[in-house]
Formats: sequence, C-alpha cells, structure tokens
Amino acid sequence: MSKVNIKVLADQLHLSVSTISKALRDSHEISDETKKKVQEMATRLNYVPNPYASSLRRKKSKTIAVVLPEVADNFFSLAINGIQSVAETKGYHVLIYLSHDKYANEKTILEDCQSGRVDGVLISISSETNSADNINKLQENNIPVVFFDREQEGIEAARVTTNDFECGFMAANLLLKKGCHKPAFVSISESLPLLLNRIKGFKAALSKAGIPEQDMQIIYCTDNDSMYSQIKLLLQSDQRPDGLIASVEKIVTPVYLACHELHINIPNDIKVIAFATLDTAPILNPPLTTITQPAFEIGKAAATLLFKGIEKSTFDLSKERLIIPSVLIERAST
Repeated sequence: MSKVNIKVLADQLHLSVSTISKALRDSHEISDETKKKVQEMATRLNYVPNPYASSLRRKKSKTIAVVLPEVADNFFSLAINGIQSVAETKGYHVLIYLSHDKYANEKTILEDCQSGRVDGVLISISSETNSADNINKLQENNIPVVFFDREQEGIEAARVTTNDFECGFMAANLLLKKGCHKPAFVSISESLPLLLNRIKGFKAALSKAGIPEQDMQIIYCTDNDSMYSQIKLLLQSDQRPDGLIASVEKIVTPVYLACHELHINIPNDIKVIAFATLDTAPILNPPLTTITQPAFEIGKAAATLLFKGIEKSTFDLSKERLIIPSVLIERAST
C-alpha cells in the first residue's frame, strides 16, 4: 500500500491540499468542523506527517548529522546518548553516519551533508583523516560544524575534547609509580591529534622519570585485523614491556587474550591501563584500570554548542573550545 500523503487526504475529502495542510497545523483560517473531518480521515488512513518535507518549506531540515568512525566503541554509544538528549529538546532528528574509520567514507558523507540535508554536523574524524577541506566546504555553505573527541587541527571550528596530554601523563605516571621500568603505549593511528597528545603526555612522564626517548616504546596497530598478532609479537619480544597503555578500548580485548594465551599474568608480569568507557572494566579478570572519558557529557556539550550555531547566526561558533577532564579509575590490572 502506498504511503498516505496530504494529496490523498485532499482527494478523499474533496478539499484543496492547502486546506488540508492548514487544518493539520490547526490554523485559525480553518473551521473546527473541517479540522475535525481532516483529523478523522488522517486517523482512518494512518496518515503520518513527513517532518523532512515540511521543514524544507521552512528552509530547515530539522536534522543534524553525527559522523562517527565506529559505534562498537562504548565511548561513541554514550556520546550519541548525550547528543540525542539535546536534539530531542530542540525537536530535531539525529542522522548517524559511520565512516568505518576511513577518510574516503568520511569525505563522501560530508559531501552529502552539503546538500542541505542537515542543519549542522557533529563529527569525530577517522584515523585516516589529514585534511580539513571537507569541513571548510561545509562552513562555506553556512553549515555549522562541531568536532567532538577526535578533532581536526589547522581549522577554525568548535571542538569539545578531553585533557588528552594530562591523561597520557597520568597513565604513564601510574605505571612508573607501580614499579614499571619499560612501559609501552599502543596506538591505532600515527596522525590522530588526540592520540598524539596522549603520546606526548606519556613521553613527558617517562622523560621526567629519566627514561631516554630511545627506550620509549610506542607501538602502532593501525590495522584492526592484525592488532592481536601485533600485540602478541610485542609480548613475545625481548623488549616485552612491563606496563602497557591501550590508547583506545578496542585494544583491550587483544591484550587480555594475548596475555591469557601466553600465560602472562596481569598485573604481576605486565600492568595494563586503557583509555576506555567499558561497562565491563570492573568484571574483567583482573578488573581493568581505566582513563574514563566523560562520553555522555562530551556528546551533550557538543550538541549544545552546535544548536547555538544553528539558532543564532551571529554566534561565532568557530572560537568555541571546551575541555572536559577524564577520570583515572584504578583497579586490579595495575
């Protein structure tokens, strides 16, 4: 059965499309008797309004785009909840796009967003992104943009992040205090600004402890399919670390599995910390020490900023910078 629209209602009631539209909007121009007839027919035919079509007439889509590298990461699931909590109060729909951590996908998505399909964009960039061209084009089309978590440097745009340098320092410092002499940092990207900042914090803590830079182990696992084998090789090497920092939560499972298979005891043989918002962190064996990011709050703050940019044309969104600190939660893995 084809979808019932305003024209179908008009044909059924022998009224004009304009009269039906006004009746559904409860316009004072239409009599109560006509409004009642229209509502009854709409109910009988299961008419559902099309918010997108009506918003086009108002020059607004009433939709925002959220561009994510993935949703398997618990951080992004929580961030979406924060975004949704704000969008609902504004009467907006949230359109979720996944780049699958690929720049080519992200480029296509942002080109689609330029069409007027959305009124604003919230984005956490892919690990491959090294160009701001697509964001610049959105801004040139007067579509406000806010980065959250993963930001693009070298561009004037609003951003909501956490204190990544301090967290990298804090994680390394904990391992050093727990007696580690050869901590390693495992990253999924050589270019993502937030990971580079975490690495800088990690190096700063080790440097302060007198560890020379050539002895600082930074391991890059940029291929998800080979992550487990890379970590396993690291744990089997002569330079096996006695402490490990997982830069994102997807690294946690390969680390725990590899340690189990190789009979490496956590925390006696190696201490583990992860940047993660995992609900399961307290029940892992052993419970995992985490740098827990305020994912819901970051999403909520980013959405709040975006709507300021959408609603107030005079608001200079590009200058907005907000840092929401993460929290170190120490558990048995350290």
